[in-house]
Amino acid sequence: MTTTQLRTPRRPWWGVQPIGTLFALPYLVFVAVVFVYPLCFAVYIAFHDYIFTAPGVSVPTPFVGFDNFADVLTDPKVLQSFRNTGVFLVIFVPLTVVLSLILATALNAGIRFVSAFRVAFYVPYLTASVSLVGVWMLLFAQNGLINTILGPLAPSPSWLINSGLAMPTIALYVTWKQLGFYILLYLAALQNIPKELYESAATDGANLRQRFLNVTVPGVRATTTLVLILAIILGANLFTEPYLLTNGGGPDGASATPVLLVYQKGIQQQNPDTASAIGMLLVIVVGLLSMAASRLNREK
Repeated sequence: MTTTQLRTPRRPWWGVQPIGTLFALPYLVFVAVVFVYPLCFAVYIAFHDYIFTAPGVSVPTPFVGFDNFADVLTDPKVLQSFRNTGVFLVIFVPLTVVLSLILATALNAGIRFVSAFRVAFYVPYLTASVSLVGVWMLLFAQNGLINTILGPLAPSPSWLINSGLAMPTIALYVTWKQLGFYILLYLAALQNIPKELYESAATDGANLRQRFLNVTVPGVRATTTLVLILAIILGANLFTEPYLLTNGGGPDGASATPVLLVYQKGIQQQNPDTASAIGMLLVIVVGLLSMAASRLNREK
């Protein structure tokens, strides 16, 4: 048999099934228009002195290299926003992973009223943020229910106007709101773990905690990686909650986030070049954190 006969035939660019490519084409166009083109345009803006103009008006947009990035990295407000996001992620990501896995394990064990609990966990995720934010603002107000219960232990200033507690409070709110989605992910993963593994562990004398650590946790490792990455991306793109809960990142920028600054600088202050530079830095940071989380979980 000759080398030519052993060579694998080259697959055409439209794939083995052209009809499948045809069906996927509208989505590919959607991704290109909604995601790829804006991302490429943002990269272009970040390296140019760019301003928004009226339709039909053309102004010079000189190339400035890394000047926009230098301005961003020396801006105290930008650096503070990244620190705020770090505080949020340190609270939100571990809390989300631990709570969602524990609650999903309890639901998967067949506790009483399991359907009611599933609905209760998932309803906040489906509810509009604006309505939920109003409830939380009432709960954590100076004279709200939380401070009334705590009495003399209540912080002063109150939660959302306290520079040290504003971002942790937002992290707790987002954890509560998004928890139902991650619980569903873990439930799907738990149902794929063979029951024989639990029976074998129980036969060997493993208690409930040992079965959880040695069977459940390794069995959902791939889902944990997904949850970590999704939680990091969600935390890095935080905008609605600080914008509504703390009136645009207050007090004194203690809850401002990079995405919120992108909106303020790009839309309100008409500095799209600086806003794009912040966005590019955020993309890099999120990519590095996601890769680190994926590798760390894989090694564990």
